[in-house]
Amino acid sequence: MTDHAPDVRGLRDDFTEYVATRRSTLLRAACQLTANPADAEDLLQEGLVKVYGAWHRIADKRVAHAYVRRTMSNHQISQWRRHRVEEYPASDELPDSAVWDLDTERVELRTVLHSALAALPHRDRQVLALRYYGSYTDSEIAERLGMSVGTVKSTLWRALRKLRENGAVRTLHADLVAA
Repeated sequence: MTDHAPDVRGLRDDFTEYVATRRSTLLRAACQLTANPADAEDLLQEGLVKVYGAWHRIADKRVAHAYVRRTMSNHQISQWRRHRVEEYPASDELPDSAVWDLDTERVELRTVLHSALAALPHRDRQVLALRYYGSYTDSEIAERLGMSVGTVKSTLWRALRKLRENGAVRTLHADLVAA
């Protein structure tokens, strides 16, 4: 029994050193699997507890992070399965008309605008973002982007014209005005 104690202590020290060096990387991996940081911390702890129990079986410690990530993934998938809510329609009939509410309208607006903005050149998007999202003046935009105030004004005018001429934006605008 006493001849196993140094091995246990060595494994524990080895695992402690591993966790100290890889914790931030493993936490980022856990954050990708969960919705909030507290759940990511819990997931990381679950993964580390399970891997610690099998630490002596991992021959190549250089790839131990793959074991931890896989363990966290498996645990998270199990959690999803356990908490999955099954929803079934009350009948096989579908509604006669589409459901349209404020949330649906926001999603459509966001989707259309995202597509329209993605079609613009990079510089046009920069100027629009600084003007309407960042609330910068023409001179502040010019200074920030290293261009003249006149170039900022013409770029802004051209970008807005392209957005107005976009068929999807025009249709959505007409629908919003009519509503």
